[in-house]
Amino acid sequence: MASVSAALRRAATLARWSPAAMFSSGIVPENKPILVRDFVRSALYDPNHGYFSKRSGPVGVLDSSIRFHQLDGRSAYMQYLDKLYKKHDIAWFTPVELFKPWYAYAIAASILRTANLSVPLKIYEIGGGSGTCAKCILDYMMLNAPPKVYNTMKYISVEISSSLAEKQLETVGEVRSHLSKFTVECRDATDRAGWGRKDPRPSWVLMLEVLDNLPHDLVYSPDQVSPWMEVWIEKVNGSSQGSEVYKPLQDPLISRCVEITGINEEKVSVRDKLSLAAKGVVSKVFPKPRRAWLPTGCLKLLDTLHQALPSMSLIASDFSYLPDVSIPGDRAPLVSSKKDGKTLDHRNYLEAQGDADIFFPTDFWLLEKIDHDCSGFSKQQKNPGAFKPVKTRRTIILDSAAFMEEFGLPLKTRTKDGYNPLLDDFRNTKFYLSVPTHNKK
Repeated sequence: MASVSAALRRAATLARWSPAAMFSSGIVPENKPILVRDFVRSALYDPNHGYFSKRSGPVGVLDSSIRFHQLDGRSAYMQYLDKLYKKHDIAWFTPVELFKPWYAYAIAASILRTANLSVPLKIYEIGGGSGTCAKCILDYMMLNAPPKVYNTMKYISVEISSSLAEKQLETVGEVRSHLSKFTVECRDATDRAGWGRKDPRPSWVLMLEVLDNLPHDLVYSPDQVSPWMEVWIEKVNGSSQGSEVYKPLQDPLISRCVEITGINEEKVSVRDKLSLAAKGVVSKVFPKPRRAWLPTGCLKLLDTLHQALPSMSLIASDFSYLPDVSIPGDRAPLVSSKKDGKTLDHRNYLEAQGDADIFFPTDFWLLEKIDHDCSGFSKQQKNPGAFKPVKTRRTIILDSAAFMEEFGLPLKTRTKDGYNPLLDDFRNTKFYLSVPTHNKK
């Protein structure tokens, strides 16, 4: 992380996968196209070829917390980071790791401030990485919450990687009393069956840098006015490479996501119809292809969570912007690989070859719409009947600096000259807080 841009890239160095391996392994059957989301899912999570599932080691873990107050300023901080990366031989440390324990402490403080402490505290973390967040939150509750809260709380990590699940148990187990409160469930969080029966009790769900690696779909239009089409990937005859195929919208998840985004809105005024007609003439002469990436993986995950945990409160944090994206389309991913210490950005998501990560910026405005749709509030708005619908969620979006200033201890991550990497360098990351609204009848 020699710069902020480098910090955002997270180029993969540990995993190995390739389209050739995917096609030859039977993940993509002969003469059977797959949706882009299935390609992305296989690339990241397939047990044999996935980026996260076949890592040779866990994500980066610092031996001790960084003592920011001993660093002179930004230059000293960057030099210190450079030494850390060389020492650990890893390309990425998560914010919760770089700023431990203060990053997780702020999350714990936000939970403690708003949770209903009359019932046992239950926290789910989706994709818990090395377990640093879980341990720090449990530490905070042990030190700051009423004893009853810590003694009765449950912290469940839902982790798809077995190697990371083992690492989480090791990390949390550094404090023996935490182990009776912590469990790891090695499964896919989007699978509704894995959650069992619906649990109406209050709970918290944490998703820290999870949304950026969730599968996305891609829709395409050859010009400015033609209908959107689904993008599928098929094997090219005689080759291991894939190519795109375009089909009319028919997949229910894609169609629902298109509806939520409003990119295919049919309701237009007469004036708009005239404008569209004019655009139609222009598009025939000067066609401009359109592409849009849809967070269908996020939609599926939130659908599952709202079905399983209807009274959940949600905290999600992720990048709202990624630099140097060359792949076309709204909300397009950054696909990067690293070789001999140099980062390579791919111009086509199908070009990833063995050491590439695929991650997306999070559209937090769209995330809020998806969250409300999955909770049922959006459906109530469309069919309110004789009564005004009751808003079922209360949401707020804050950049990392605002979140830390509200719930954290900003002085703890400040250097001697006042530079604060958590507040100054992570303003393009945001926090999304969503809690249920319970109105008295």
